[in-house]
Amino acid sequence: MCGIAGTYLWPDGGPLTDRLTDTLAHRGPDGAGRYTHRAGAGEVHLGHRRLSIIDLSETGAQPMVSDGLALTYNGELYNAPQLRAELAAAGVRFRGSSDTEVLLEAWRRWGTDCLPRLRGMFAFAVFDERTGELVLVRDQLGIKPLFLLRRGDGLVFASELKALAGALGPQLRVDDTALIASLLYYWVPDQRCAFREAEKLPPGSWLRIRPDGRTERGTYWSLREVAAEGAASTEPVDLAAIVEDSVRAHLLSDVPVATFLSGGLDSSYLTALAAQQSPGISAYTIGFRAEDAKFEAMPDDLRYARIVAEKFGVRLNEIEIAPNVLDLLPRMTYHLDEPIGDPAAINTYLICTAAREAGVKVMLSGMGADELFAGYRKHLANLIALRYQRIPGLVRRPIESIVDRLPVASARRGYRSVRFAKRFLSFAGLPEETAFRRSYTMYDADELRALVNPDLAPAVTDVLTEHADTYHDNALSDFVNRMCLADARLFLPGLNLAYTDRSSMAASTEVRVPFVDVEVVKAAFRIPGNRKIVGRQGKAALKQAALGILPEEIVYRPKGLFSAPLRAWMSRDLAPLVREVVNDGLLVRSGFLRQEALQRLVDEDAAGAQDRSKHLWHVLTLEHWYRSAVDAHRVQAA
Repeated sequence: MCGIAGTYLWPDGGPLTDRLTDTLAHRGPDGAGRYTHRAGAGEVHLGHRRLSIIDLSETGAQPMVSDGLALTYNGELYNAPQLRAELAAAGVRFRGSSDTEVLLEAWRRWGTDCLPRLRGMFAFAVFDERTGELVLVRDQLGIKPLFLLRRGDGLVFASELKALAGALGPQLRVDDTALIASLLYYWVPDQRCAFREAEKLPPGSWLRIRPDGRTERGTYWSLREVAAEGAASTEPVDLAAIVEDSVRAHLLSDVPVATFLSGGLDSSYLTALAAQQSPGISAYTIGFRAEDAKFEAMPDDLRYARIVAEKFGVRLNEIEIAPNVLDLLPRMTYHLDEPIGDPAAINTYLICTAAREAGVKVMLSGMGADELFAGYRKHLANLIALRYQRIPGLVRRPIESIVDRLPVASARRGYRSVRFAKRFLSFAGLPEETAFRRSYTMYDADELRALVNPDLAPAVTDVLTEHADTYHDNALSDFVNRMCLADARLFLPGLNLAYTDRSSMAASTEVRVPFVDVEVVKAAFRIPGNRKIVGRQGKAALKQAALGILPEEIVYRPKGLFSAPLRAWMSRDLAPLVREVVNDGLLVRSGFLRQEALQRLVDEDAAGAQDRSKHLWHVLTLEHWYRSAVDAHRVQAA
């Protein structure tokens, strides 16, 4: 895992590439390099920061140059041994054992046709000295990031947006529509970027740029098509074998590998499989201060993590999450690149920091299983909502009135069941796409318009339309799989994979996600929705597969939350900062957010009438991000 950057036909491209690469030093503390070559009337510069995982010798150093091709690559190819054997049988001679060299030779032999054959996570740039062409590529599911910026015939790219912003700040303008999207979702969807001039290369795609400035784009893998093919397939799915094979492939490493272990189904399943294949593997789990956990009404995940660790001989490292959030908030905002309001990013960062201090560079995470196998509460809730709509209004309205008056918290504790009930009733009577959106986003349309400058109302409409367009962009007849597909296209790359990448790499640690594997994804969409949600059991197909190795008390335990005690933090640690941001924050002073709407959120949360802790947490992250973006622009423009 590494950081990549580069420029193509860009003035002062060499020094700029060095600055970009230096900003990415945390992604690769084990080595650095730069490649330069003529490209048409200008030059190409490829930069690299290395985190050595496979082939720790110099034969794995990058940028890698061989017989007219130069490659800077961030990622892991889990089928590199199979590709290496195929290429060697065709006469290719390898100098080392890195997957970088396998990728370079696969590109030489097959060009873009090699891309559908790659199984892994990756973003890379490859330059052909003979044609002068540069090609950028991103993996099938958007696990690894790649940001780019075009100007005239030139291009600049990097693994993280902060590198582009740090080097080109005065040339970048904040995209108000992207910030509105972040308010809705609490992250910036993958189709948008926080700066107007920059973009994210879409998952499963490539971009070729030629010396004359012409560009060509292609898609080599489509999640929409995979879902359609899965729905049409009658092939039986041995999910347990597919998941086991994925975990085995993701253990490929020349350095120690550990796992996240929350005690939930996904991390427990992966940890159990990893322990079978790598006896004595270590795992990392988190706990919270007792008073925080009680106030948040959080389940005791540690108990389940200890059961799994003992059963499978795993060395369990327990980390108490009691951070100085006032210090961590600006630091995490910097590392996350864009405004992301999920406090789980803090957990990931602290776990990876502890693992790195213990000498662990690679972690396995259960990320992606909920999206692909319908494991979130929203999936079941949207199914229940269909039945709820059939209840006569005369019965529904008194229930809704009673729930509306119930408090979500007292002075000493929160009431999770009330929070869930209020959340459910906020979308239960809405049409399918609108209900699904409302079941996991922060505001309804009217609330979002009331929160931002009235002049931005058209941008709110654009954001809501983009969600509807993405949700409806399929021909699936299966409601559950329509939700899973939308999650895999929006929620997974925009939030979970994004914060996992940035938080782990901030600690110079690689996180691998065996459930977000092309073979697992194909299997997931061959499983019908009525096997994913059975009765009130979400993720039923995955649970059935896991029963082959895990005890029932783990498989069927109540769902935990990889989150943080936000209500406790908001009422104690962050209360002064909330007041400052609401009364005199830059977002309010600039006119982007409306002070009276923010104050209403604070009042509702303080009274316990509504749980607005996540809304306010995201406002704090957005404020810190916006201050940094504006300050960087001012400093560099001066």
